[in-house]
Amino acid sequence: MKYFVSCGEMSGDLHISYLVSEIKKIDKEAHFFGMAGEHSKKVGVEVIQNIDELAIMGFLEALFKYRLLKQKSQEYLEFIKKNEIKKVILIDYGGFNLYFLKLLKKELPNVEVYYYIPPKLWVWGAKRIKKLKLADHILVIFPWEVEFYKEQKVEVVYYGNPLIDKIEPVSKKGKDILLLPGSRKQEIQSLLPEMLKVVRILKNEKFILKLASKKHLKWIDENDLKLENLEINFDNSLKEVVEKSKLSIAASGTVTLELALMELPTIVGYNTSFLNEMIARMILKLKYISLPNITMKKEVFVELLQKKFTSEKILKEIIKINEDKNRIKKDLVEIRRILGGENVIAKYAKYIENIK
Repeated sequence: MKYFVSCGEMSGDLHISYLVSEIKKIDKEAHFFGMAGEHSKKVGVEVIQNIDELAIMGFLEALFKYRLLKQKSQEYLEFIKKNEIKKVILIDYGGFNLYFLKLLKKELPNVEVYYYIPPKLWVWGAKRIKKLKLADHILVIFPWEVEFYKEQKVEVVYYGNPLIDKIEPVSKKGKDILLLPGSRKQEIQSLLPEMLKVVRILKNEKFILKLASKKHLKWIDENDLKLENLEINFDNSLKEVVEKSKLSIAASGTVTLELALMELPTIVGYNTSFLNEMIARMILKLKYISLPNITMKKEVFVELLQKKFTSEKILKEIIKINEDKNRIKKDLVEIRRILGGENVIAKYAKYIENIK
């Protein structure tokens, strides 16, 4: 069987790599092509478009790249036709994938489309459900999504969260402070300066700056990284740097859920342009933006958003974390229970392979 996959960000790339690995266990002849990244490439996906070139953060950036994404969707459609691909797996990245889904169903109605990890419509509102319903199958990974779609009279498949299969609690941790400014240019350039102010102030603490790629150094002034108490890390896994750390300061995203499942206390940061912020405030439906907090319906990880993400506030929250470790630990254990499941990824793979 030939598959086409489409994701647009590092977290989606990671999820598709997990799913591809499981499908290949079932179907040794399965071939995968598509828009993906390095994680997918390592498990055998033939990447015809690397996601690094299409990373988008915010509404304005999406508008600027609209023409490019529209062009790409046509290219992918022709690729699917030419290679007689029968199944397409879409992963998140709603700004592109929902448009691509509509195009697919118009031009190739017999191609079976699986939307694995649909856009967070429970955050942004239900207006785009009409487009999402064009997918033949919708596979969700959070328990509250089942209820949301049920209210919208949309049938979905849910077996649990895939990260439960992949991430174990890290019991023994170190004394460093982990910095995770994200993987997109906008994130790194907006969050890292305040993180580095903290590094300069807390001279007796050691910090680990984890970057996803050496390519990201071009977005940072090299003089800002010449700090004696700062280690820059590219090569170690997230688990390996968590094992050296007592807490983290991280950009909002899937990584915050990974940190929660590893039971590492975290300060969550998010910063975008003023116009993006205004648009988001008009659309957003939730009190919290980080997945651990949404899961628990309360603030487990403190969220410092926009102008609140300052070195002064970060320093105050570091002190609070040190005073409140037991409460945080209890909440993080509960997150795993809520999202739990067994052999989650294998179940999604079997569903896509139509194995009962």
